[in-house]
Amino acid sequence: GNVFQQLYNMVDSIVVGNFVGENALGAIGTTNSLQFFFFSLVLGLSVGIGIVVSQYFGSSDEENVKNTIGNAIWAISICSVLMSLVGFFLARPALVLMNTDPAILEDAVIYLKVTAIGFICVGMYNGVSSILRALGDTKTPLTFLIVASLINVALDLLFVLQFKWGVVGVAVATAFAQLISAVACIIYAVKCTTFFRLTKENLKIKKAILYKCLQLGIPVALQNALIAVSLIVLQGVVNGFGATFTTAFTVVARIEQLVQQPFMSLGSAISTFTGQNMGAGNYKRINKIVITGEICVTVVGLVLGNLVVFFGHPLLSIYSSSSKVIAAGMVRLKVVSVTYALCGMMDVMVGALRGIGYSIMPMIVSMIGACGLRLVWLATIFQIPKYHTVHMIYVSYPITWAITFFAHICCFIWAKRCVEKKAGVLK
Repeated sequence: GNVFQQLYNMVDSIVVGNFVGENALGAIGTTNSLQFFFFSLVLGLSVGIGIVVSQYFGSSDEENVKNTIGNAIWAISICSVLMSLVGFFLARPALVLMNTDPAILEDAVIYLKVTAIGFICVGMYNGVSSILRALGDTKTPLTFLIVASLINVALDLLFVLQFKWGVVGVAVATAFAQLISAVACIIYAVKCTTFFRLTKENLKIKKAILYKCLQLGIPVALQNALIAVSLIVLQGVVNGFGATFTTAFTVVARIEQLVQQPFMSLGSAISTFTGQNMGAGNYKRINKIVITGEICVTVVGLVLGNLVVFFGHPLLSIYSSSSKVIAAGMVRLKVVSVTYALCGMMDVMVGALRGIGYSIMPMIVSMIGACGLRLVWLATIFQIPKYHTVHMIYVSYPITWAITFFAHICCFIWAKRCVEKKAGVLK
């Protein structure tokens, strides 16, 4: 599901890079971190809502599952509209603040504004699909996402090749495909899942449930926002090296997003799985879940990360034929991709902590580790003339991932003991 969700931006980049131009490709890429920032609140709420639903579902509390879904509708709808408006009206000021090259600024602004309108659809899809997964249905959201992705591909080609709309065309195609996936997922949920057949009572605001969703979701949202801020800073620094490096940054990010998907998926699955087992009182199984997850991400990370480097040139050439862009992209691949297992190991621990009900803790650790330390790196080591290179920007990734991962391990051991003591499992 995550892979196909990434296809929206990947297809946009491939079509634009090959049929519009290098600058247009850089324009799309420079909006990535901003899109992630504007949408972080809704993504965080979706995660929190999914965890709460999984815990009630694990304890067979059907009424509170429905109450959570009813409250989720209000929370996600309001947040999606808010983020859509913020993304639309702050597009230009934010991109200017990021030191975006004038050659790509106008295309970047229009792409961000059009896709910001689609944030509402992305919010509804993510909210409903998160609930469906918490109830054990992971296949249906995937089906609708695959169909929407294929529609996006067709519309990209139609609007760019036939209508010559350029960057505007791929943005409109993306927004329309997101609308289709959201509407289809909602219709299915209402017609085929009894938990979505809500009464007026279920739709009333339940302060306790809403608070629980926000308690788990807001820290996730803040964590995503802080990560986005660090990415925005990094994007701004890379933009200062010129349009070629901005485009290379974009291309490699698209490739790395595919490598990341198994990590994000396992992190999300572990949140749901640990939440269900905690709701059922099966605490011993949680350790097995975490260990299995860590083994999976380590193997997948090492294999995919090294394969991406080995096939780096042909993969980069899919997006751009520029030798300068490909050379600049290989610099990042050789540093970041081979160490991506560390990122996955970190995601597993974060997912486990969220699943057992600790959402603020991983936010603080990630804020200090993956975000704060990276910004400190840019303010200290990177400022030394000898190390003021793009290569040194990328070195900060594996270093901060490793530190953050070990911090998460310590937090999980402590948090799980607290949960077990509260439940009377440990004395």
